[in-house]
Amino acid sequence: MSTFYLGIDVAKAKLDCALLLPNGKWRSKSGLANTPQGFAELARWLDGHQANAPIHVCLEATGIYWEAVAESLAQAGHTVSVVNPFQIKAFANACLVRSKTDRIDARLIARFCAERHPEPWQAPSLSEQTLKALVLRLDALHAMRVQELNRVEVARDAVREGIMAHIDWLDAQIKRLLADIRRHIDSDPDLRSRRELLDSIPGVGEHTMALLLAFCIHPGRFDNARQAAAFAGLDPRLHESGSSVHGKPRLSKIGHAVLRKGLYMPALVTLYRTQWGKQFRQRLANAGKPPMLIIGAMMRKLIHVAFGVLKSGKPFNPALHGS
Repeated sequence: MSTFYLGIDVAKAKLDCALLLPNGKWRSKSGLANTPQGFAELARWLDGHQANAPIHVCLEATGIYWEAVAESLAQAGHTVSVVNPFQIKAFANACLVRSKTDRIDARLIARFCAERHPEPWQAPSLSEQTLKALVLRLDALHAMRVQELNRVEVARDAVREGIMAHIDWLDAQIKRLLADIRRHIDSDPDLRSRRELLDSIPGVGEHTMALLLAFCIHPGRFDNARQAAAFAGLDPRLHESGSSVHGKPRLSKIGHAVLRKGLYMPALVTLYRTQWGKQFRQRLANAGKPPMLIIGAMMRKLIHVAFGVLKSGKPFNPALHGS
């Protein structure tokens, strides 16, 4: 049976859609509201073209604006793929696309879907979605607190009191949000059992455990630990060519920045405060690796170790890591 390919360019308030028909013709729908009402209108529009054929939907993972429409389309029985925006950008360069509009982007995403057949997206559970929302809100509050602390150092007396009051409010909100995250994980048996396994890893604290659980770093989401590390942008990027180009390996950083940022401090704590982390750091230092590379390697190692304990269902074993 022929497949229809639907590309959606997602913005905060609207959706631009391009439907590639099996005969190679296009149908477009612009300006749909990024709301449940807009999703219902999109479903009616698809019904007018579908002819009972399967539809493969593709959209970019930009911010959080794509989540609701992806869930709606997945619940309707369509195959949904959520791809990294870098993939679409690279595909556009390969196709020599010179212009950029919402309509063009939607068609480009549909063409990418038809030619590359990206993997279907697996919607997280409602409990995981709630936890992710709480964790992202916590990250935003921490960022605001850092901004206010930077401002208070140079603030004039006329505004200093207001900044300090805002910092106190942020501290209270962060404390309340941490308690909400703890209660939410406690209320879900699956999340609670995963947290108990992650808690066995020296150097991984409460916030890091919530982060790993929120972004579904477990075998149900990824086939292996390398995929999980790539999702965070912690996979190595090599730059070598011929006999003369030998660039230093770096983190690809083509992944979720919040997850990557959240693993930086846990990596430092593990490297300098835990026995297995100290041995890991010493081994890489003896091999001539610079400090920042060692930190990046430990961030990636934490993903691998977390994935390993969740896959095996067994707590962290120091003997497996040279400790």
